[in-house]
Amino acid sequence: MTAVDGPGRYQYLSFNAPLSEARADAMASRLAGARPAHILDVGCGWGELLLRILERAPDAVGVGADLDEQALDRGRTAARLRDLADRVTFDNTAADQLESPADLVIAIGSTHAFGTTEQALAALLRLTRPGGRLLFGDGLWDPHAAVGDRGLVWDDMLELPDLGGLVDLAVAAGYRLLYAETSSREELDAFESGFLADDEEWLLTHADHPRAQEIRDRADEHRRRWLHGYRNAFGFAYLTLGRP
Repeated sequence: MTAVDGPGRYQYLSFNAPLSEARADAMASRLAGARPAHILDVGCGWGELLLRILERAPDAVGVGADLDEQALDRGRTAARLRDLADRVTFDNTAADQLESPADLVIAIGSTHAFGTTEQALAALLRLTRPGGRLLFGDGLWDPHAAVGDRGLVWDDMLELPDLGGLVDLAVAAGYRLLYAETSSREELDAFESGFLADDEEWLLTHADHPRAQEIRDRADEHRRRWLHGYRNAFGFAYLTLGRP
């Protein structure tokens, strides 16, 4: 889709997750320090974190799997520009079709590709070699936080665990917790703002476009849900898990 036809997709985001540059670089360095030989990014999008880990692990090779061909093309372009194209492959492959295990598996925001959190953790365990690591990123819900209009909260958010509950699920699935961290309020707000920026920036110069009202309504609805619904209670965790 061109800017003439409608807004772009994820143009203002480095990651399709609430993740700051500083946290991403620290995470990439820590994961590369385990010296993985094979890295698999499940639901990789454009694979920015995968590429950063590969830059820090010069002996590793990586595979990014996703069904979004536009995002995969963005990853392939980035890999070429960073001289990583010979060490990474971006495949249009469904998560449940993956079979080859890796030393390091990345799965951020891809639980839905497997079903429930329990099903995702079980499937990812099979994809993680013994002694390997899984970076698992998923949403959290704080039942004690002040929530705005409940009608503006997506139903599946209310089913999310808190951090302790998510870690308990991971341990019950067979992992050991090596590192736990959660997105800050600044990271969460920056992600929501960046997600909406495609629509909002386009509307500034296309106010009379035939699709302008559709795009405006979409952006307004998302912004209402974020600021008047789930903002205070929704969170995001990144668990570095080891497979014994």
